Order: sequence, then C-alpha cells, then structure tokens
Amino acid sequence: MPNKKQDTTIILILGGMNMIGPFTTDMYLPAFSAIANGLHTTVHVVGYSLSSYFAGICLGQLMHGPLVDRFGRKKPLLIFLGLYIISTLACSQAASVEGLIVYRFFQALAASCGMVVSRAVVRDLFPADKIAKVFSMLILVMGVAPIIAPTVGGYVVAGWGWKAVFWTLAAIGAVVLLLVFLILPESRGADKTVSLRPAAIFSRYRLVFSHPQFKPFAFATAMNTGGLFAYIAGSSFVYMQLLGVSEKQFGWVFGFNAVCFITGSQINRLLLRFSKSYLIAARMVIFQLAVSLFLILLVANGWMTVATLMATTGMYAVCLGVIGPNTMALTLHPFVNNAGVASSSLGSLQMGAGAVSAGLVSYFSSGTALPMAAVMAVATGLGLVSLHVGLKTYREKP
Repeated sequence: MPNKKQDTTIILILGGMNMIGPFTTDMYLPAFSAIANGLHTTVHVVGYSLSSYFAGICLGQLMHGPLVDRFGRKKPLLIFLGLYIISTLACSQAASVEGLIVYRFFQALAASCGMVVSRAVVRDLFPADKIAKVFSMLILVMGVAPIIAPTVGGYVVAGWGWKAVFWTLAAIGAVVLLLVFLILPESRGADKTVSLRPAAIFSRYRLVFSHPQFKPFAFATAMNTGGLFAYIAGSSFVYMQLLGVSEKQFGWVFGFNAVCFITGSQINRLLLRFSKSYLIAARMVIFQLAVSLFLILLVANGWMTVATLMATTGMYAVCLGVIGPNTMALTLHPFVNNAGVASSSLGSLQMGAGAVSAGLVSYFSSGTALPMAAVMAVATGLGLVSLHVGLKTYREKP
C-alpha cells in the first residue's frame, strides 16, 4: 500500500488519465450543431456518434481486462493512448457523419484502456475498506474535466470550428501519455500464468460474472451510468435547441452539473465516516428516483426553464456522485486476482448502459425533453431494483 504522498500522486495521475473519457464525450457536445452543418446532417444523427463511442468503450473494456492482467497495467495503457491520439486525429478529418461514427468507435476502443487500468490500479494498491473513499477522491480529480470540457469546447468551436475540438483532444491525449510514461508506477507486472486463449479468457469472465456479489451491484452501477449518459445525450438538444442556450452558455450550464457531481462524491466521503457503502447507496438511489420522476413532471407540465432544469438535473448529479463510488466498491470488493477482468466487466456494463441510454434518447426523439427525462427515470428505477437484490445477497454474508 502506498504512503500518503504516493497516494496523492497516484490519484492525480489516475484522475488525469480518466479525464480523457469525459473530455472526449463532453468537449464535443457544444459542437453538435456545427458538426451537423459541416457534415450536412441533423443533430440527432450526430448523436449516434456518441452512441458509437459508448459501444466502443463497452467492447474495448472487455478486450483490455485480460490484456492488463497478462502484460501488466502500464505497457498496454501506453500503446492504446497512442492509438487514441491517432483515431482522434482521424475524427477531425471525417468527411461524413458515417465516418465520424466509425472513427469515434475506434477512439473509444483505445480510450477504454485507461478506464480499466485506473480501476485495476485502485484495487491493486488500496485495501478493500478504502476503495470507496479512493473512488470518491478520484472523482474529485477527474471531475474537473466535465466542468471545463464543454466550456472549452464551446469556445474552441466558436473560434476555430468543430475539427479543432478533436485537435485539442489529441493534444490532451499526448500530454497524458507523457505523464503516464514518466510518472505512473507499475502496480502489477506481467503475469505469464494468465492465458490469452479464448477459452481461458471466457473462463475468467465467467468466474467474475458468476460471483453473487458482482452481477447485481455491477448492474446497479451500470444503471447509474446509464442515467448520466441519457442526460449527456439529450442535454445539448434540450438546452440549445429548446431553451435557446448558446454554445458558450451551454458549457457553463453543463459545468454546473459536473460541479454537482463532484459535490456528491465529496459528500460521500463524509458519509463514509458514519455509515457503510451499501447503506448510503441504498438510501440515495431512492431519492434519485424521486428527483428523476420530478423531472418528468417538469417536462410534461411545461414547467421546464433553464433554471428549473439546472436545479433538478443538479440534484440528480449529486445523487450520481454519491451512488457511483459505493456501488463500484461493492462490485470490485471480492476480486483480488482478477481485478483487471472484474474492472473491465464493470466498465463494459457501464458503457453498454451508456450506449443504450444515449441510443434510446436519440431513437425516441420527439422534439421535447421527455425522451431524456424518461430514460433517466427508467435507468434509476432499474438501478434501485438491482441494488436491493444485491443487498439481500450481501447481507447474508458472515
């Protein structure tokens, strides 16, 4: 276990590494209209590039889990950070929306390695009873990205066009690659006993998924993510098209929700001093469902304004920040030897839920905010059910 100084360094690096994900999703949100105009399509079709990104993240994490258990954490990460830079530059050269959708998929395959490695490193280095707190601290660091990414994206689009968003992302990827290469320690080296034969890989995934604690808590975590990305997928259209918010203003509005998300994660750190992870998550998800149902009422009754939407989604984001670290900790707690596979399985489920949620918001587009609000509520309700199913199994343990 690292000392406090090493803790801080590792968390900062992992947080910076994780910033690539929210930067890649959030920074180009203010560019949706510009991309649609530049590629001669509609904003809703551009939204499928977000879905393809989530699909790539989902599949990529399944691929990276066995790799980082076999070859160590650091080497695969460096390789795929390089591939991230290449695919990001390819996005900037897309001549059609179909090309952008494909390039975003490969961009996600590369970016997903960092997500797997960060969770695996936390499980490698920190004791089980500290994992939820470390995840909350990690959210504090990586949470800077959702605050500034849409704002930066808005100014970049306004000043240099939508292609410059991807040039900026490629530069960020290059900086992260350099920091990982120079500073990040190897938390677990290569293990030649880990087989990459398909049968062996399948056996390890089956071992993880068969654990009674994994499925319900992982699905609850995934539904938490699904609610988040339903909002991400719909927020650009709702704020900019329905409520008349400008590209620059949208960055600040979106940043407010990120502040709420970070606030939730830090509230969780305080709550963990007085309560257990499973109790905090179980109570907060009930409140989250009430907030999401109230959002539907706002939309259905025509009460939605910029202020009411920000307030309601802000409360929802606070809930996300409290619930996520706890359900992740509950999911990964049993896994020591298969931390990489468990991390990739969890991440795949999370991003799979994100892809489905974002796709549903686009598919059921009705010119209103109702698809976004409804998907957020459904995801939260499913997460509530799954969490409480998991708690029954968890409480049976001695």
